[in-house]
Amino acid sequence: MSSTPDQNAAMQAMLQAGNAMAQGFSQFLAQQQAPAVPGGLNPAAWTPETEALKALQQEWMGRHAQLWQSMIGKAPDQPAPQIVSPEPGDKRFDHPSWSASPVYDYLRQAYLINSEYVKRVADAAPVADGQAKTRMRFMTRQMVDAMAPSNFLATNPEFLQKALETKGESIQQGIQNLLADLEKGRISMTDDTAFEVGRNLAVTPGAVVFENELMQLLQYSPQTEKVAARPFLMVPPCINKYYILDLQPENSVVRYAVEQGNTVFLVSWKNVQADLGHLTWDDYIERGALQAIKVVQNISKMEQINALGFCVGGTILSSALAVAGSRGEKPVASLTLFTTLLDFADSGEIGCLVDEKAVQLREATIGKGGLLKGSELAQVFSALRANDLIWQYVVGNYLKGNKPPAFDLLYWNSDATNLPGPFLAWYLRNMYLENNLRVPGKLEMCGVKADLGRVDMPAFVYASREDHIVPWKSAYLSRGLLGGDTTFVLGASGHIAGVINPATKNKRSHWLNDSTTANADEWFDTATEVKGSWWPVWAKWLKSHDGGEVPARAKLGSKDYPPGEPAPGCYVKEKA
Repeated sequence: MSSTPDQNAAMQAMLQAGNAMAQGFSQFLAQQQAPAVPGGLNPAAWTPETEALKALQQEWMGRHAQLWQSMIGKAPDQPAPQIVSPEPGDKRFDHPSWSASPVYDYLRQAYLINSEYVKRVADAAPVADGQAKTRMRFMTRQMVDAMAPSNFLATNPEFLQKALETKGESIQQGIQNLLADLEKGRISMTDDTAFEVGRNLAVTPGAVVFENELMQLLQYSPQTEKVAARPFLMVPPCINKYYILDLQPENSVVRYAVEQGNTVFLVSWKNVQADLGHLTWDDYIERGALQAIKVVQNISKMEQINALGFCVGGTILSSALAVAGSRGEKPVASLTLFTTLLDFADSGEIGCLVDEKAVQLREATIGKGGLLKGSELAQVFSALRANDLIWQYVVGNYLKGNKPPAFDLLYWNSDATNLPGPFLAWYLRNMYLENNLRVPGKLEMCGVKADLGRVDMPAFVYASREDHIVPWKSAYLSRGLLGGDTTFVLGASGHIAGVINPATKNKRSHWLNDSTTANADEWFDTATEVKGSWWPVWAKWLKSHDGGEVPARAKLGSKDYPPGEPAPGCYVKEKA
């Protein structure tokens, strides 16, 4: 059909409004990144009149004009023209109802054009400081994701279709889901009734062999006749529960390590409450990682053990080994790091939320004592992937009235943990804000000057290519900080899914390279992609540091450290 004068007038009004939005957004960026931010945006260099922005505006208006013309010229029985498509992996508009109606198809495509434009404006902004640019992109994405037409009742055709099909029952169920989540204080991401720690999660057999107010130490029962002479200690992150490493038997890192012939010990951090709000970074090193190492040495009667740290658990473990090195001790023969930051120069999207004002606020409120609530911590991590961890469930749970399916990883993700204020404030300032750990002797921890160069045992460093929390190139920098030989392996997927990639399922792929270059891009350019799980590569490397084989011991613990309650222990079951 041909366009009418009214339609053309509407199109002109839309383009004028869009141009005003484009100018307003660029001015907003200039206001947010004034020269007071070192390396930030210079408003004089980025105005609506600059050639770069004018070119983006012209392209944006041209695409909207193309979309409008294609819509008004389309016959009713013709498929809608696709002027723009969602990014790979974006499933928000997959349902046929988005393309079945010209109205909703127009809303969908207009949103995609707008969101792409706004992101390109943020990318093109003349910002010299890398962290300021990352923060700008992050905030832009938050705004763009929140404004998607799929998030609102009036502009989501799936809501209307589901309501008609169910005769309104989906609306009633959506309201019930919303009220239930308001009572829980969080968005439901999975069926909470499908899982229970100790019943079908964290079920690898073992027992608690030591505990203090900060952690329980678990020892797992052997599953092979012979085991490595050197025991193997795992230090998980304290910002969430340890059982990410021991989900269900088919995707458990713990069980896999036991099946490979290792005597496995694991730190289960206390989900701290108000009475432990005084704990510090030094406490997590001295009474956490170093205490666990000493107990494992005592039980095994071995001078050296093998150890693994995951995420911030890797930062804690590496710091503990640096402290031990400064004391003239070398208790660990080999070190494994999963998605760990030691150099925080590019700290990923979490770094977008950490600046001087934010850290000062934490120091003033909980830095001397208090808690960062687990619910607040969970909200931060969800915001990093808002489409996947917030808006998907807003739409599914509340607009469509669906119940989320059972998923062990998302159950774990919802099982929040509290953090002591002094620990958090010190960590944010010295790691994320000032990046002090990488500087030899800069940080005093547990009464000594720490130097990662003293962490000179062989190390296996793993990173995930799509990790938004620990960028893989930042994890690669650990090779230049640690004092020993390093083996680097890069896996596909993100921070959690990349790590939890069982050998039995053998999904995704990984990259291998014997090069020891200091340049991450150079390493990747000459690396070989290998299909399947990287776990067997790690198991082979770990076996080369096992110290030989010995018969598996029938009993857990020792005379000094007798086994107590069965794994998973009670600390991991405590709620925030």
